[in-house]
Amino acid sequence: MVVAMSSTCPGLYCGRTTINDSVEGECGVCPRGQRTNFEKICEKCSGSPELYDWLYLGFMAMLPLVLHWFFIEWYSGKKSSSALFQHITALFECTAAAIVTLFLNDPVGSLYIRSCEVKMLSDWYTMLYNPSPDYVTTLHCTQEAVFPLCTIVLIYYAFCLVFMMLLRPLLVKKIACGLGKTDRFKSIYAALYFFPILTVLQAVGGGLLYYAFPYITLVLSLVTLAVYMSASEIQSFKNLVAKKKRLVVLFSHWLLHAYGIISISRLDKLGQDLPLLALVPGPALFYLLTARFTEPNRILSEGGNGH
Repeated sequence: MVVAMSSTCPGLYCGRTTINDSVEGECGVCPRGQRTNFEKICEKCSGSPELYDWLYLGFMAMLPLVLHWFFIEWYSGKKSSSALFQHITALFECTAAAIVTLFLNDPVGSLYIRSCEVKMLSDWYTMLYNPSPDYVTTLHCTQEAVFPLCTIVLIYYAFCLVFMMLLRPLLVKKIACGLGKTDRFKSIYAALYFFPILTVLQAVGGGLLYYAFPYITLVLSLVTLAVYMSASEIQSFKNLVAKKKRLVVLFSHWLLHAYGIISISRLDKLGQDLPLLALVPGPALFYLLTARFTEPNRILSEGGNGH
């Protein structure tokens, strides 16, 4: 029975639909929200996302927020008092977009979402696995086998862009008086560039990001923390606590460290995985303890003295 069905529906993602528990129709693409089972029959995905799936969605949701905050800080200037309000507005935009996206996803009107299980990397790229049974005619079975992990991110980005265009220009025009007319909207212009980039990144590299995002989070958070502490000339605990902003940046990076560690471990074994969170302050402490030994001026002076 299974062999016959498999020969009727070749390829990984082609199947036959069921109506009233009976198999009907020709072999083809499964409707949205369904994927083929072992017998090549389209089944409705009724499961819920696993912890790793939620962590992936959280990572993709954080990307526009982090980029918003970066460009707001970059273009606001040190004397501008509007940066805080823009940060809060960006957080509100992304939060509202996430809630609306969840409400509109199946089942509509609920924060609960149903999903298909991600089994392999090819689930993200079904368009590459359209079979040709007779080596002439291609059977198109492209579908979202990872429903809704691909489209839900794209919908979220669309709502982020809509909320930004509705709220941010009015806010910036009202409160960003310390900036020039050409500078006050630069953070918005930057978003108009990075949203299409994020969209293409999700559409093309979503599957790769799904498996690599824990390591990307961990590496980028370590690198950016080291760059920030070096650029701010933080070489001691006294320098670190001198400004509240530095502590905010430090704790934010610690949260990203923890996020990356949890994503890698997946908390499969709590007794073994939770102690790993104690490593979160490690990179910052290591930097503060060793910064004095790698200060460029000191190295140049010791080299000039022949040491």
